[in-house]
Amino acid sequence: MATKKNSERVNLIDTFKDFKETKNIDRTTLVSVIEDSFRSVLQKTYGSDENFDVIVNPDKGDFEIYRNRIVVADGEVKNENAEICLSEAQLIDEDFEIGEEVSEKIEFAKFGRRAILTLRQTMASKILDLEHDNLYNKYVDKVGTIVSGEVYQVWKREMLLLDDEGNELLLPKSEQIPGDFFRKGETARAVVLRVDNLNNNPKIILSRTSPDFLRRLLEQEVPEINDGLITVQKIARIPGERAKIAVESYNERIDPVGACVGVKGSRIHGIVRELHNENIDVINYTSNIRLFIQRSLSPANISSITLDEEKKKAEVYLQPDQVSLAIGKNGDNIKLASMLTGYTIDVFRELNGEEPDEEDIYLDEFKDEIEPWIIEAIKGLGLDTAKSVLSAPRAMLVEKADLEEDTVDEVLSILKAEFEE
Repeated sequence: MATKKNSERVNLIDTFKDFKETKNIDRTTLVSVIEDSFRSVLQKTYGSDENFDVIVNPDKGDFEIYRNRIVVADGEVKNENAEICLSEAQLIDEDFEIGEEVSEKIEFAKFGRRAILTLRQTMASKILDLEHDNLYNKYVDKVGTIVSGEVYQVWKREMLLLDDEGNELLLPKSEQIPGDFFRKGETARAVVLRVDNLNNNPKIILSRTSPDFLRRLLEQEVPEINDGLITVQKIARIPGERAKIAVESYNERIDPVGACVGVKGSRIHGIVRELHNENIDVINYTSNIRLFIQRSLSPANISSITLDEEKKKAEVYLQPDQVSLAIGKNGDNIKLASMLTGYTIDVFRELNGEEPDEEDIYLDEFKDEIEPWIIEAIKGLGLDTAKSVLSAPRAMLVEKADLEEDTVDEVLSILKAEFEE
C-alpha cells in the first residue's frame, strides 16, 4: 500500500514538474496558479481552505500542505476542519495543550486518485487559460506588424504557421496573394491582421493582402520611412497585380519617391519579389485633391478635372489616346486611383471640337437595341462611340462598367454587326 501511495506521490510531482516547464509563464504567476489549484481541491474536500498552508517549491518541483487547527477539550469539537480535540493532538505531540495551534502536514496522495485527477485537470485548465491570455496579449499588440512563421500545414482554405515559440498562426486563403505557394517547412511572412478571442481561445489571423503588409515592407526597406523622414500617406492595392503608394517628405532635400524606389529600383525590387511581382507605383502625396487625382492616374496625362467634393466624385477629361492609360489593364489604374483618393472617378474623351470618324457611330444611336442604362455605364468609361468600345479590352468593360459577361458579349455583337453591314 505504501508503494502505491509513493507511486502516486511521484506521479503528482512529475506532473507538477511538467507544469513548471510551461512556457511564457513567470515563476510568481505559476506558483500562484498551482497554489490556487491545490486550494480548489481542498475546498471541495474539506469545505474550506482557510486553515491550510500550501507551500509550492517550483525549483524542486515539489509542494507541502499543512492543516492548522486549534486544540480544544475532548468532546468540544464543533468544527472538525478548524478544531482538534486534546487527545488527538497529543497523539501528534504529547506536549500540546488546549488553545494551542496544531500544524499538521497533509499527504495529498491520501486524498485518493479522484482528488489527484481533479488537481491535474484544474492545473491544466488554469495553465491553458494563462497561455491563452499570454498569447492574446502578445499578438494583440502586434496587430499591423510583420511576423514570420514556419509553414506547418497547408489546407484548401487556410495555411497554418508556427512562430518561434510554437504558437499557431492562421493565414486564410482570402488573405494570401494570388500566386502564393508555400511548402511545409518554408518560412512565410505576413502582417498580423487581427486577433480573435472567442471563449478565451485566441486565433491569430495573418494577411499578405492587407495594405499594412506593404506599408511594413516599405518601412523595412526604406530607412527614411522608418526614421520618420518620409511618411506613407495612402496605400491602395490589388494584391499580386498592382499597387499605388502616396508618400510625403517633410525635408525638402529628400525626394520621397526616389528614396522609396532606390537607385535603379534597388529598394522597391525586394518588395516586388515578396509580393509576386506586384507592380508598385509611388507618387508624391498632396492635399490638393485635383493634383492628387491627376498624379494618381499616372501615367495618363489629364486635360481637365471637374470635382463634386460633396459626393466625392470626379470627372476627368483626357485626350483619346490617354483614356486607355487612365483606365489601365482590366481597369486596375482607375480603380486604384479611386481607392487612393477616395473619389469615384469617371473618365471622358475630349475631341477638341473635331468630329469623330465618319464611319464611327455614337452609342446613343443604339438605344433601340441596347438598354440605355448599359450605354450610360459604358459611356462612364469615356467610351462614347461604337469603335471606341470595340477597341476597348473586353475584361475592362465587364469589370469597370460592372456588366455581366453575357451583356458585354451581346453589346459587342450588336456593334460589330453594324459595321459588317
